[in-house]
Amino acid sequence: MERGKRKIRTGVVIRSKTAKTVMVEVERSMRHPLYQKVIRLSKKLMVHDENQQCVVGDLIEIMETRPISKNKRWRVVKVVGKGKVSLRELPETKEAKEEAISATEEKKSDTTA
Repeated sequence: MERGKRKIRTGVVIRSKTAKTVMVEVERSMRHPLYQKVIRLSKKLMVHDENQQCVVGDLIEIMETRPISKNKRWRVVKVVGKGKVSLRELPETKEAKEEAISATEEKKSDTTA
């Protein structure tokens, strides 16, 4: 769905009690301009979920869109991961994901041996 230069973010659903609306926490990191320390910033966004497919803990991809209501300016593009996910547990890069998978496989093989 290419619609120009719309922002696309990835976040975790933290609330899904209202009809066709979910609350998503999106996290980003930035370097402090003076102290050069990496700071994590998070923002809670109201997102339109037309098919009501998202539940709490899902990792979803959202896209900026026209205003749907007073607070909703985002909509769900796709569900990336189902289940209980928190922002702190997400690996940042593809290499980190592969390392996490190999580490869990090693733990499983150690416990069975």
